[in-house]
Amino acid sequence: MSDRDEDDGLDASDGPRRSFRSLLHRQPDDERGHLPDEGALGPFSRATAWLNSPPLTPAGLRGRVVLVDFWTFTCVNWLRTAPYLRAWHAKYAAAGLTVVGVHTPEFGFEHDLATVTERVRRLGIEYPVAVDSDYGVWGDFDNHYWPALYIADADGRLRYHHFGEGEYMMTEMVLQQLLLDAGADGLDGDLVSPEAHGLEVAADWRSLRSPETYLGYGQSSGFASEDAGLYDLSSIYPGGARLALNEWDLAGRWTQTRDAAVLDEPGGRISFAFHARDANLVMGPAAGRGAVPFRVLLDGKAPGEAHGTDVDALGNGVLDRQDTFQLVRQPGPVATRLLEVEFPEGGAEGFCFTFG
Repeated sequence: MSDRDEDDGLDASDGPRRSFRSLLHRQPDDERGHLPDEGALGPFSRATAWLNSPPLTPAGLRGRVVLVDFWTFTCVNWLRTAPYLRAWHAKYAAAGLTVVGVHTPEFGFEHDLATVTERVRRLGIEYPVAVDSDYGVWGDFDNHYWPALYIADADGRLRYHHFGEGEYMMTEMVLQQLLLDAGADGLDGDLVSPEAHGLEVAADWRSLRSPETYLGYGQSSGFASEDAGLYDLSSIYPGGARLALNEWDLAGRWTQTRDAAVLDEPGGRISFAFHARDANLVMGPAAGRGAVPFRVLLDGKAPGEAHGTDVDALGNGVLDRQDTFQLVRQPGPVATRLLEVEFPEGGAEGFCFTFG
């Protein structure tokens, strides 16, 4: 699979990368709804652990329609698909559908089995999850994206795939067709309409003008104080630069590592000029640190009604885990805003901004 999203610069040759806003995918190849045969369902033998299920195999799943979903728990693009995955499992499991979530981590902390187990519980995932910390299942499927789903028929042949968000109607119609082909009886032809909350609410694509942006130098872009000579060194960043749209900056003593920006002393700040309804940041306390407080400002003021689900109206929040934190959700017209995240204490790590 070598599809590429030109806007986000994703390429299979780049190795594992995060999700993206949209990507064309193969749809049924004629108007009669014929689904192509895309090969055999990949194995799960290289999963490092299983949650909610004993280990599954293609042979053991024969006779059932199988939806394989590649995800990682900080990926906001995947989080926005989660209500549909839960709803499809609830509606179609008894009719012959098995949903298999494959959790393939991006950031180091997403490898921790206890953390993945807790997130599965918190997210209300009841279908089987193959923990893929070594990228074995990812490699066997030749997958390159989060989120990505593959659907196999009852004979174990892949018949459909989709990368990224959206296409929920098409995906569910494929599920229904393959379940009927497998002999499902009395199938309800209505489509699910799940409710979404917090990070799971679909993006406002019409107003979204800010891309996913990494803070680690391995994939960073838009860093106003970028200096390769400071990589992996504890350095004081003055901040205060006037930021253009989609530029960001640090203030205080930070170390920019390959994967993150790490605050070394109290009093640090991350600033980002963005244009989107929602602003989120993957972040958390550094290893060995307890909870770290933070405060969000929007154009220099408390966010008020524009606060996200992980901060209050005054902008106050606490890093009590490594996760995706929703900082801003604007209730009114969307404009270019300056987001500032202040940390009165040291020990915070910031990985990636996402928007919606």
